[in-house]
Parts: sequence; structure tokens; C-alpha cells
Amino acid sequence: MVIRKTVSFNQIELSYLDWQTDGEPVLLLHGLADHALGWSAVGEHIAQHYHPVAVDMRGHGQSSKPNDGYDFDTVMGDLVQLMEHLGWSAAHIVGHSWSGKVATYWATRQPEHFLTMVLVDPIFVYGMPGIFRLTFPLFYGILPFLKGMGPFADWDAAIQQGKQMKQYRDWNSLQEAVFRESLAENPDGTMGSKFTKAARDEIFDAVLRVPGLTQEIQVPSLFMQPQAGVNRFDWQLKPYRKYLKNLRVETIPGNHWAFLVEPENFSKTLIDFLA
Repeated sequence: MVIRKTVSFNQIELSYLDWQTDGEPVLLLHGLADHALGWSAVGEHIAQHYHPVAVDMRGHGQSSKPNDGYDFDTVMGDLVQLMEHLGWSAAHIVGHSWSGKVATYWATRQPEHFLTMVLVDPIFVYGMPGIFRLTFPLFYGILPFLKGMGPFADWDAAIQQGKQMKQYRDWNSLQEAVFRESLAENPDGTMGSKFTKAARDEIFDAVLRVPGLTQEIQVPSLFMQPQAGVNRFDWQLKPYRKYLKNLRVETIPGNHWAFLVEPENFSKTLIDFLA
């Protein structure tokens, strides 16, 4: 049975889902503008063998949304303290998209916290030239995964947008619940994302400025490459092959959100690797 819990430290609260099962710990980290509930189906599958916990990262979901503190070191500190709270010295760390880069950054500095590392279609593993950081905010309005931020005039308008987004392509009960959980009513009565603009801007700055892979990592690692994801070509995997010295690459069905659109296939691949 999964329970939502909250832990407080560093003047923030982190909300997380805990399946409370026996087995080796698995920490599930969502991507930009997402939240812990997106891991629900995968959590149910792997809870038969492991102890999964999915966290709402700061600035997302039901966790605190400070005006700053979205750099990699602060985010990494949140996760270390969460693990200490859970009594975990090390865990299988699963990072999707932005959190995949968080995981590589973390593993270069504190590999002792990793039993294994699983990267799910990660983004921008290298730092980017400054010109890209200056122009990237222009793309906020057209990036597909940010279109769910709103604002929307009402729930009906929000739902119409959600049904057009790739991660909710089947619009099943879980996908609808995940989309609804991502939104809250604004003071003016419109609907908008719980993911804040302050978090968005600082995370993008860190993602584009700070390289995630800078040295060799010996942690056993899995790169999950969705067939319709953002990492479709061999050249995109070169930095991972260069620095991750114990790497396995698996192509899986689905898109960037394979864990939400193809959870059974995703979970099988994940369990096979962890085993």
C-alpha cells in the first residue's frame, strides 16, 4: 500500500510516496514540471520486489516551492537528507529527463549513495554555451512538456490541453489523475501548474550551465532509451558511453514518458536490470 508522507528540513517540506515494502530501496525522481504520482504504475510493479519511494522535487507537486535553491547542489542535498530520513545509506536511483542529469551530477560527487543508477531519457548532459542560455526562455511557450503549465480559463480548457500531450496520450485513469495532480486553482480563478516559474527558470539555468558528466563513474548504470524519446541516435549516447564505465543500454517502447505510457514494459526492463 502506498502512503503519501512529508519530511521537513532546510526550511522546506518534501512530499513523497512510500510503498512501504521490503527489499532494496529504489528512489524514483521525476522530470521537469512532473511529480511523484507519475511513477505510480511503476511503483506498484516494482514494489513486489523492492522498496520504492517517489518524491516531489522542490518546486513541484506537493513539495515546498521556494523562490530559489534549484541548483544541482541544493537539489542533491534534498535527496541526501531524504535518504537519511528514510534510513537509506544507498539506493537504486532512477532519474527521468532533468533528474537524469541530477543523478549523473550526484553520482560524480557521492557515488557511495548509489547501488545502481538508471537514466530514463535524460537531457542536456553537457553544459551549453551562454548564447543558448540567453535564448532558451524564448522557447518556454512552445516546449511541449511546458504547455501543461497554463494558465487555463477552467478545468475543461485544461483537460483539452492535457489530452493533446504525449505523456497523457491514452488518457487512462492514471494519466488523467497525474495531469489533474499537476494543477491547482490560481487566486484569479484560472487553473495553473503547481510547478513554479521560479523553479522553471533556475532549473533551466542550472541544466544548461552545469555539465552532468565530467569524470568516470563506476556505478552500474542503465540507460533506458525510449523508441520515441529525445535520445534516438548513437551520437547522443556518446558521453554516457565515455564516462559510465559499467553501462547497459536498453531500447524500450514508448516516448519520453515511457514509465507512464508503457509502464509494464518499463517496469519489466527496470526489474531485470536491478536483479
